[in-house]
Formats: sequence, structure tokens, C-alpha cells
Amino acid sequence: MSEQAMSPDCPHARCPVETTLNIMSGKWKGIILYRLLGGKKRFNELKRLMDNVTHRTLTLQLRELEQDGVVKRTVYAEVPPRVEYELTELGYSMKPIIQSMFDWGLDYQKNSVGEPPSITI
Repeated sequence: MSEQAMSPDCPHARCPVETTLNIMSGKWKGIILYRLLGGKKRFNELKRLMDNVTHRTLTLQLRELEQDGVVKRTVYAEVPPRVEYELTELGYSMKPIIQSMFDWGLDYQKNSVGEPPSITI
């Protein structure tokens, strides 16, 4: 992965942060990626781990992640059919992002539960 100094002015035609957010946009995509860091999961396993997501939303977000090359969907020719989802190599490369989100969320939960974040200017 290439390291480049961040510039809030985004001198590139497309801002790299925008590219990342376009892939991860959607309330459940970050959680899907987080859950798949633990290995292959079947659809219903993911659904159980994300109790509040609807069947339709999970399906759509998995399809989008698959189209972006981040998630791989494998269908086994069995009766009944078995489908598994797993991260691709590109998907695993997002682990540091997910880890940072996890760490930030944990820190926020410990320090700010019930209080709005304080912002100083």
C-alpha cells in the first residue's frame, strides 16, 4: 500500500477519502466488513450477528461490496444451496481502517457515553 501525505485540498481528480467512503458508505457495510474479518460467513450467520439489519438491506449491501471487489460470494451446488461470503484480498486490506474505527468507537464509548462530544475551536 502506498503512503502519501494527506492534503485536505485533495489535489487529485478524485479525493482518496471520497473513494474509500464510496466503498464503505451505507450504515451496515463497515459492520459487514468487521464481521467478515473473522472468516467466511453464511448469509444467516451475518444476519444473526447484525440483528437490526433487514434481509433486503443486507442483501443489497453485500452485493455492492461484491461489485466493489471487497467481498467474495461463493455458491455451492448443493440442495439446499449454500452461499458463503468472505473478504477478498482487497477487503482484508481494509482491516487497518476497521481496526481504527473499532478503537475510536471503543474510546468514545468509554469516555463519552451519554454526553455529546465536546468540540473546541
